[in-house]
Amino acid sequence: MKLIGSLASPYVRKVRVVLAEKKLDYQFELENVWAEDTIISQWNPLGKVPSLIMEDGTVMIDSRVMVEYLDTLTPVCKLLPPNGRDRADVKCWEALADGMVDAAVSVRLERTMRPPEQQSEEWMARQMRKVHLSMKSLSEKLGEQAYCAGIHYSLADVAVGCALGWLAFRFPEITWRDDYANLARLYDKLSERPSFKDTAPQ
Repeated sequence: MKLIGSLASPYVRKVRVVLAEKKLDYQFELENVWAEDTIISQWNPLGKVPSLIMEDGTVMIDSRVMVEYLDTLTPVCKLLPPNGRDRADVKCWEALADGMVDAAVSVRLERTMRPPEQQSEEWMARQMRKVHLSMKSLSEKLGEQAYCAGIHYSLADVAVGCALGWLAFRFPEITWRDDYANLARLYDKLSERPSFKDTAPQ
């Protein structure tokens, strides 16, 4: 397998963490989708990373699709329950973490890709409200549990950890560590895992 991505993307990091946890071999190829000479569209018509090129040459897109598939490839470190409500709950954690990042990414793009006179403060405030409400919800859902889905490390933790890591990287002004001590404890614990250490955004 070959993973096309960047070193900063939280969506790419999520897939890289899962690949590491599952002990799967792959090639990692860097691609800057914002560069004028990007060739990302040859793999993904949406122009996004990550893109996962399979052994038969077909391409898988969307990190949520990828990680669900990768979890089926080996019994090592099962990250998703086999079925039912427990599986849906883990996927809901992932959806909330990814959605929080989606909102923050839109703010970053507004700030960095548009001239100041064209930026919408109202739009950015709307997106940042989503970020803060999502973080509050994640903290409330986590409570005093050891991990997001209870006592076991799962894809929920991978998604939340990658989201928090990206916010710390791109939005250091957001004081989530001070505001949500339980999220800070979870992130610090996840950061000790080799899969997280080796994929820190840069």
